[in-house]
Amino acid sequence: MKHFKTLSSFLQYMELPLPEHPMFSIYVAQEESFLPCPRESSPPITNDCYSISLKKIVKGDLNYGRTSYDFINGALIFIAPRQVLQWDSSVIFEQKGFSINFHEDFLKGTELATQIKKYNFFSYSVNESLHLSPKEEKQIESIVHNIKIEYQNNQDEFSKEIIISQLSTLLKYANRFYERQFLNRKELSNDLLEKFNFQLAMYFESGKLSENGIPTIEQIADKLNVSQRYLSDTLKKETGKTTTEHLQLNLIDKAKDILLQPHKTIAEVAYELGFEYPHYFSRLFKKKEGISPSQYIEKYKMN
Repeated sequence: MKHFKTLSSFLQYMELPLPEHPMFSIYVAQEESFLPCPRESSPPITNDCYSISLKKIVKGDLNYGRTSYDFINGALIFIAPRQVLQWDSSVIFEQKGFSINFHEDFLKGTELATQIKKYNFFSYSVNESLHLSPKEEKQIESIVHNIKIEYQNNQDEFSKEIIISQLSTLLKYANRFYERQFLNRKELSNDLLEKFNFQLAMYFESGKLSENGIPTIEQIADKLNVSQRYLSDTLKKETGKTTTEHLQLNLIDKAKDILLQPHKTIAEVAYELGFEYPHYFSRLFKKKEGISPSQYIEKYKMN
């Protein structure tokens, strides 16, 4: 895997112009010049830079989670430092748009250095882009235009502060559009919840709970071909519950079935469900149901 420590080396690999500032670069494609597309394919690469790019699809589908979308509007792509990048030739982008790249040290000592880590869209894999409407695209391009003017014409003591301020504004707009995108994907969210529950059911029925323990959220996300953060955000926004809560609810439902089987001790049920210690299971059960496993069994018998 290739790793690029400097902004210049990363831009050179991406076939973008070398930066005018050692830690910050912006490239906006004009009518007479075009934003270079990535190479036809790439080995896995990492770098120490943030990247924000606007691209449009000419041919093929761009994946969002497990679902592919064929669209003609812009796609904002966010890349965080040390995020593994890799692409193939299945998607062709229009050679227009912009690319902003800056080394993580560019933000040191600023409020944005902390704030940028809170934006979830930097935590997603690169194929989970933010789709823009034409109106949203114009808003972003207006901010980018101002950044470009400052970048090219005013390399003075105020330049960095102004650029970071405009970057912060751009990311706030992106966060607004990101929230809108989730609201428009309720059907996808419901579908993801169904698939999440199905994967858990398959895992439970396979007997892997007692052998391998309770699956991690990361393992389930991998099965669904989405990032852990994307899965968590989607389920949280649609259901109000975290992925951990959904996992625990599924475990409790499974526990209820097993507890009512004859001649099963609570310890046996706990081990069958993948808990290392029975009291961990009892504590979770009581937290979710308000009664202990033994009280649940007695309650069922009384009914």
